[in-house]
Amino acid sequence: MTFYLYIKALHIIAVISWMAGMLYLPRLFVYHANKNNSKEMNETFILMERRLFNYIMRPAMAATWLFGLILVFSSIGAHEMASIWLITKLFLVLLMTGLHEYFGFCRKALIQDSTKYSQKFFKYINEAPTVLLIIIVILVVVKPYS
Repeated sequence: MTFYLYIKALHIIAVISWMAGMLYLPRLFVYHANKNNSKEMNETFILMERRLFNYIMRPAMAATWLFGLILVFSSIGAHEMASIWLITKLFLVLLMTGLHEYFGFCRKALIQDSTKYSQKFFKYINEAPTVLLIIIVILVVVKPYS
């Protein structure tokens, strides 16, 4: 039981770290997409985005998946593996992972100054991780349709 609780704690820490990045990176994009930025300002955004994405978000996402899968396979029985809440949660985590990778694509486009997206677009896309996070947490805590 102690092993399970440590893995659960590590999973929660990883999720918090990943979500902090998922919520902050698109906000950086909003400022980076400003066409009136100086070259020095854009270089600062590039550095901040790279460090956030590569040194915080990627490892936190990998740890989230690793500890999450350990939890699933060590504590959930076969009957619960087919539950709608868990399948939906895993699907939404896959969507979050896809969004994470899409943010990586956006970051590269901003670096090359070839993004077709405006500050307004990044303000809207900034809400996507929040919505996914809310639904995922409700699914985990409430476990509807279990």
